[in-house]
Amino acid sequence: MTSEVQRHGRKPRADVLRNRAALLDAAQRHFLEHGVGTSLEAVAKEAGVGPGTLYRHFASREALLAAVLHTRQQELESRRADLADVTDPMNTLRSWMRAMEEYFSAFSGLPEPLMAAARAEEPGNPLTIPCHEIIAITDEYLEAAQQAGHVRTSVQGVDLFLAAVSVAWAMGVGTIDEESLDRLRGLVEHGYRETRDKS
Repeated sequence: MTSEVQRHGRKPRADVLRNRAALLDAAQRHFLEHGVGTSLEAVAKEAGVGPGTLYRHFASREALLAAVLHTRQQELESRRADLADVTDPMNTLRSWMRAMEEYFSAFSGLPEPLMAAARAEEPGNPLTIPCHEIIAITDEYLEAAQQAGHVRTSVQGVDLFLAAVSVAWAMGVGTIDEESLDRLRGLVEHGYRETRDKS
C-alpha cells in the first residue's frame, strides 16, 4: 500500500486494493499447492483479474513472492516473541534456526530464490530486502551466542541463514525422515559451535 501512495501521491482506489488482496490470497494458495513455480496466469485467473493487472501490482514472480512472504511474517514475529523468554543464548539461536527452517519450507521451491536473493546474485531482486531483514535478526541471536562463548566468532548471520535455507530445502524434498533431519541439524550445529563449548 505504501508504494502505491508514494507513486501516485494519494490513497489507492478501493478496487485497486481489492485486486491486490485477491492476488495475494490466490498466490498464497497456489504457492502452497503447487510451489513457487506455479502459473502466474492461473493466479490471476483465480483472483478474477487479467495477467496485466497482476503485473501492474507485482512486476515479477519474485515481487509477488516477496509480498506473500510479507503477509506471513507474523509467524516469525510470533516465534521471536516466544524466544524473548528463553535465557540461554544457544537455545535461543537453536530455536531461531528451527523457526527459519519452517518459514523457508512453507512453499515448495522457496529455498532456491531465497538463496539467490541472500547472495545478491540478482541486483534489484525484491526478495533481497526480506532476506536481509531475517539475516539482521539472525545476527542479533548469533552475536549473543558468540559473546557467551557458544559459537565461533568467524560465523556470520548470513551463514546461518543459508544453512537454514539448506535444511528447508531438504525438508521440502519430502524424502528425508525425522532421524535424518535431526542428524543434518546436528551437523550444521557442529559446524558453527565453538569447539571448546561444552554446553
